[in-house]
Amino acid sequence: MFDRNHLRQRLRSVGLYTAVLAKWTLLSVVVGGLCGAVGAVFHLSVHYASETREAYPWLLWCLPLAGLMIVGAYKLMGTEGLGTNDIIDAVHEDKRIPFLLLPSIFLGTLLTHLCGGSAGREGAALQIGGTLGQRVGRFLRLDDQDLRVATLSGMAACFSALFGTPLTAVIFAVMGISVGTLYHAALLPCLMSALAAFGVSLALGVEPTRFSVAAPEIAVGTFVRVLPLAVLFALVSILFCTFIHAAEHWMQRRFPNPWVRVALGGFAVIALTYLAGTRDYNGAGMEVIAAAVEQGTARPAAFLLKLLFTAVTLAAGFKGGEVVPSFFVGATFGCAAAPLLGLPAGFGAALGLVSVFCGVTNSPVASVFLSVELFGSQGLWYFALACGVSYMLSGYSGLYSSQTILYSKLKASYINVHANSRPAAPEQGTPEGPETAKHT
Repeated sequence: MFDRNHLRQRLRSVGLYTAVLAKWTLLSVVVGGLCGAVGAVFHLSVHYASETREAYPWLLWCLPLAGLMIVGAYKLMGTEGLGTNDIIDAVHEDKRIPFLLLPSIFLGTLLTHLCGGSAGREGAALQIGGTLGQRVGRFLRLDDQDLRVATLSGMAACFSALFGTPLTAVIFAVMGISVGTLYHAALLPCLMSALAAFGVSLALGVEPTRFSVAAPEIAVGTFVRVLPLAVLFALVSILFCTFIHAAEHWMQRRFPNPWVRVALGGFAVIALTYLAGTRDYNGAGMEVIAAAVEQGTARPAAFLLKLLFTAVTLAAGFKGGEVVPSFFVGATFGCAAAPLLGLPAGFGAALGLVSVFCGVTNSPVASVFLSVELFGSQGLWYFALACGVSYMLSGYSGLYSSQTILYSKLKASYINVHANSRPAAPEQGTPEGPETAKHT
């Protein structure tokens, strides 16, 4: 018998799904297009700034002045103290992001790279993308839940535009904010935004980041060698996060005045540059990463020096990100350590790049996608093993303290803690510890 009510319900359901798909397609294309254009301009600007610094080495002496300009710009725009953690909080707590954070981080990162500070670009990408995504969502009067998805879409889009890794950007956005869960509703919007941004950035002349590396053939002996190397990568990721956060806390406690702190930090980077006898550790250091991966060459102490340069730069108040420095640290360490275990230096550098990234961001699935987008699918099993080991053994360290880790890394226990906390109770067999109540 024909049931009209059932038919109406089905038609309403079809209409609802169609309307939602149309809404997110339109919003994703708009967010992706904006983030792709702004991200491309940002990428090209940072690239030009780096080339200018290399052409005029005396710009290094302007670093303290650049730091003062950054502090002044953030104060003037009312964005002092805001960063990537606030973008993550916007997803967790519907925190409002001031639009002026976009020009603040754009200018701050540009000045840092122009004058030789050691920093990356992804911090700026997440902040620019999150700001644009939330702004578009507010303009369209989206509700609280949809606004969070719009923010995630912007983060994925700008990350994709800068690095040319749309799948990594999507998985990092939907799985890296709250480790242990997947924002399924955000998957398609983030994917469409990331692909749109990637297409726009390509059209504007941004070359995607790619490396050429030969992976060994699949063999038991190679897996046996990769395993201890992955353990070392986990330890390096812990060292990276611990040193970055310790330097920041020490600098803020020792020099509470931001003007003094950034000026002293600038002079410290200048002194370190002359003591190191090379400018390899200024800026992002993508040339050193490429040499480690594609040529298998890196100084044995390069990873420690880059960590020191980056910690001083960011702790002083200069702007940028920590992910590209983590690429540098992982690649140079892997390049030096892999031959000791009988593995090719370049392949070890590639393993180190993705494994240390995995450890510092607590994002194993995104890291596996990153290995494919950067190096191709050859050796995928080795990268997956290294990322799995690095994720488990890196503990609860992380670059972003606002990142939540919902499940224990050692037991099938719900813990819901923030990165850099110490959830001891679940490892002892208690389903939920005091940290759960604190952060839930």
